[in-house]
This record gives sequence, C-alpha cells and structure tokens, in this order.
Amino acid sequence: MTRRQAGFTLVELLLAVTLMGLLLALAYGGLRAASKASESGQEMLSEASRLRITHQFVRKQFNLMLPLAFEDLEVDPPVRVSFEGERNRVLFVGPMPGYLARGGPQVQLFEFAEGESGLELQFSHAPLLGFERSQLLDLEPIVLFEDLAEGGFLFLDFDDEGQPIEWLERWEELGATPLSVRMEVRFADEARVAWPPLVASARLDPSSVIPGGGGGETYAERIQDMIQGRRNNQPREQARDPRRDGN
Repeated sequence: MTRRQAGFTLVELLLAVTLMGLLLALAYGGLRAASKASESGQEMLSEASRLRITHQFVRKQFNLMLPLAFEDLEVDPPVRVSFEGERNRVLFVGPMPGYLARGGPQVQLFEFAEGESGLELQFSHAPLLGFERSQLLDLEPIVLFEDLAEGGFLFLDFDDEGQPIEWLERWEELGATPLSVRMEVRFADEARVAWPPLVASARLDPSSVIPGGGGGETYAERIQDMIQGRRNNQPREQARDPRRDGN
C-alpha cells in the first residue's frame, strides 16, 4: 500500500486563505467604525466646548455693557447714542478682556452676517476714545460661530418704573440701554449641537455713568475714572494712595 503524504490540499489552502481574508476584513471594518466614532465624539466635544466658551463670552460682554455714548447725532434735540439694537446686530460700549484689547472701553459689535460658509456670528470692536464707525471695518471680524440656520437678537423694554414690558426686535431708545438682551441661535445641523438660551442684563446702573446721574462729575471725568480703574462709587479725592497722606 502507498502511504498518504502529509499536508494540505489546494482546496483546503484556498479555503483557509478565504476565511483569513474575511476575518481580516471584519476586523478592519470594526477598527474603522471605532475610529470614526472616536473622531465624531472628539468633534462633538470640541463643538460643545467652543459653544460653552462663546456662550460665556457673549453673556459676559452683555452683562458688562456701559451706558456710555459712542456717537452724537446732530438732530433736534441732539441724541447721544449709547446702544444700537436690531434683529441682526447690536452695538454698545463695554470693557474687553485684557488679552484681547487695551486702552479702556471698547465699542463692540455683534452681528449675524453672511460669510464664506453661510450665516455667521461675527464680532468686531474698536476703542471708544476717538471712535469712528469705519474703525470696525479696519480688521477682519472674529467669527464666533458659522454654519448657522438662523440667529437674532431681542431687547427687553421697560417702563418709567423700570418694570419689563415686552421683547422688541429693534431698540429705539438710542440714548439708553435695554433692560436685557436675548440672543437666539439655531444651527444648520441641530442634531450635533444646540444653543442654550441666553438672556443677559447689564450689571451697571446707568445713573452711575450718565452725566447728571448723581455724582457731580462731568462725562469726561467719568470715562477717565473708568479707564484708570477707579470705582464708580469712590469719590475722586479718595482715589489717592493713602500712603501719600503721611499716615
């Protein structure tokens, strides 16, 4: 009798190679799916972090708005403009973080405008001292958000007693700031991220910086106090260093 030779037949070898190929394809597919899920998760975390930072920044700037005039309208009677508000834009005066701008209060513009990738939330600013509207166009605006489906601002009006009345899409009282500002944003891809409600009110009492508001100082002195870091409720004669009084 002839002895059978040990080894695999051609059919067995082809079957083994085919099974190995299928296993490798399944393993690769699983790794690729896991990689995509990880990348998608990282993108969502990044978007959520950017959303939170932008939300905090916008809220803080609205909270710190100052009823300081940045423009005088030559009408009868004259109007000092301290706030402009429309559905797609707001313009006001407020301090900026030191790492973004120096030189005292800044005129700040938040605007929903068309950009390269659709509707964007843009931010521009310029120094209050010697302000001209053209200065807001000197530099490219900062894009806070892009790929928006819609966005807008609303302004809370108030009566003579300071009680809220209604939300307006346009602010008519140019010489005064609204009681609160509300910003609404809806992203093109709502499944990825949602904008939390944002309603912010100015923390500073307008009478503390408006001329004739109870301090006896001139408008220019109020601005100098703010630029030099004096507190609004601190008399000018008390702003000296007590160590110089000889005590």
